[in-house]
This record gives sequence, C-alpha cells and structure tokens, in this order.
Amino acid sequence: MDNLEKKFNLNDYQKEQFTKYYEFLISENQKINLTAITDKQEVYIKHFYDSLLISETINLNEIKTLCDIGSGAGFPSIPLKILFPHLRVTIIEPIRKRTSFLEQLVKLLNLDNVQIITGRAEDVVIDYRESFDLVVARAVAKLNMLLELCLPYVKIGGYFVAMKGKNFEEEFNESQKAIKTLGGLFIEYQLFDLPMDMGMRSLIKITKQKPTKNIYPRHFSKIKKNPL
Repeated sequence: MDNLEKKFNLNDYQKEQFTKYYEFLISENQKINLTAITDKQEVYIKHFYDSLLISETINLNEIKTLCDIGSGAGFPSIPLKILFPHLRVTIIEPIRKRTSFLEQLVKLLNLDNVQIITGRAEDVVIDYRESFDLVVARAVAKLNMLLELCLPYVKIGGYFVAMKGKNFEEEFNESQKAIKTLGGLFIEYQLFDLPMDMGMRSLIKITKQKPTKNIYPRHFSKIKKNPL
C-alpha cells in the first residue's frame, strides 16, 4: 500500500476503496479464476500500481471516456476509475463470470458511470466504433492482434495504450503494418520498473489519425490466423 499511496497521492477514501477491492478480489478468486496473484503486496504492485501507470503516459484529467478491452478482474480500468473518478468507463469482457464479479465490485466500491459489457470486442464494436478518448488493454493478445481489436474503438484524436512487459520490441516491430492500416500513429513507448523488483512494464502509446475501415476488426479466428 505504501508504494501506491505515495506514488499516486491517494486520499483516505481511495485507500479504503483499494482495500475493499483487494479483499473482494481474493474472496471471489476462490470461486472463479480471476488472478494467479494473491499475495497482498504483489496484488498492490502488479495489479493496482501497474494499472495506474497509465496516468504516467496519458494526462487522464483531460480524458473523459475510457474503454478497457479484455479487462478480466478490472485491470487497468477500475484502479484508474478510483484514482480519476470523473472518468466514464466502459469495460468489455467476454466471460460472464468475470463481468458478474465486476458488476458486484462496482457496487461495492460505489463507482458511478461504469458500464460493463459481456461480449467479444469484435462483436460489440458495432455500437461503439470510434467512441472513446482512450482505449486500454493489458496483455490480452499479441500487439498486432490487439491493435485490430482496440483501434476501431478509438475516436479520431484519441489514444490507445497497450500494456506490455519488458519483452515488447519484437511485437512492436511486427505491428507497424497494423498501426498504419488501422489509422493509427505511434507516438512513444515508455518503460517502468515496478517497485520491489517486481518486474518491468512497457506502455505503448498510439494515437488515432484516420478512421478505421469498417472491415476491421475481423472475427478473432481470422485475426489470429492472419494478423495484420
């Protein structure tokens, strides 16, 4: 908690929300598979602290709408919502057990303006194409596949941030065609060391220059078989 509190200047209410988040995550994890990480210190650093690093690469005070694709147990969108309560958050997650967990979590933490959708990104996009200031995804697929799932959701002038580990360069190099094809423009990547030697994280920041053609995203089986 100390690393989180000091780095991100949490108030007492936010600290209480993170405590409730951790306790509920661990409790529900005994029933459904939410995380392999259960040690309190590791959860706080590898899930909460890691999620909040988005605020180091994007000025979230200037962001109104955020979409988290493949959120799992709510990372990074729920920690970001705790730190930046003004955000209007949409979470897209295909597994119903996880969206049920998220619905209960949002009530427990008393969060407003959080929409949780059970569905696959390539199916849901029809209602949300180019709707969000910021789209985030945390290691749910290789970057060239992730771009096809996520960039269609980003509005022109908005951003997509992919959260990766330290070995991101090969994925990044393979993704140049996808970035261009989908209307994106690479801005930068930033590397961060997690506290207590718990690993390195990379955040890859891409802006949306042009509309994404309506043929994207394709069905995931096609994306996987023949990535851009």
